[in-house]
Amino acid sequence: MTNKLRYFIGNWKMFGDFGSFKIIHKINQFSHESKNQFKKKIILCVPNTLIYFFKKKLKSKIISLGVQNCHYHQGYGPFTGSVNASMLKKAGAEFIILGHSENRSEGETNQLIKKKIKSALKEKLNIIFCIGETFKEKKKGKTFSILKKQIRSSLEKKFNISKIIFAYEPVWSIGTNKIPKMNELENTIKFIKNELKKTFKTKKSPKVLYGGSVNDKNICLFSLISEIDGFLIGGASQYPKKFIDIVKNYYK
Repeated sequence: MTNKLRYFIGNWKMFGDFGSFKIIHKINQFSHESKNQFKKKIILCVPNTLIYFFKKKLKSKIISLGVQNCHYHQGYGPFTGSVNASMLKKAGAEFIILGHSENRSEGETNQLIKKKIKSALKEKLNIIFCIGETFKEKKKGKTFSILKKQIRSSLEKKFNISKIIFAYEPVWSIGTNKIPKMNELENTIKFIKNELKKTFKTKKSPKVLYGGSVNDKNICLFSLISEIDGFLIGGASQYPKKFIDIVKNYYK
């Protein structure tokens, strides 16, 4: 067991309705009961339609709520169907996922992601910034060069790194039940941390999470890599027992 703070972040994706608060309630109850047992931070990123309702209903401050994307424009504007960082902050979001591979696959570029990060930071939102390579890029040995490009093209040195959590999510691992070899994963996390230290000219180690087919069975493998500061959990976060078991099994 580690004494370091570990993040467990749920990405609900396109899932949930007002009745889904029972999931939040169960996870929050567990988080409260185990607050002295495990050194953890739980964040649940839900659809925009639920953030205000959940925030109002969630009495405890043990867990935090976030959202999954935003428009880059700072103020109001002619962007039909879009929601910006300011609107999400006012609705109750504390965290926001940006740069997720599912959005990149829909056409999001590093330059667009940079605009979104800049906009979200202005609203004092905490960023969960996703990076990762495709299977084709991995096979060609381009993992490090892709990660380096995503970091350098999406971030500016003046960004407040303490407000950004980094999530390494190999695209080929998301929802496939395929996970990296542990030695490769450890090397990749170390590479990301070193690259961030160089980019931001800091000696302080940034927070880097892992995401991609994380479940209650393989979490014990990931717990062996001390460099991993936590996990971005997709489908399993939609089920309170699965999510809670991931947290419990990490600390076994």
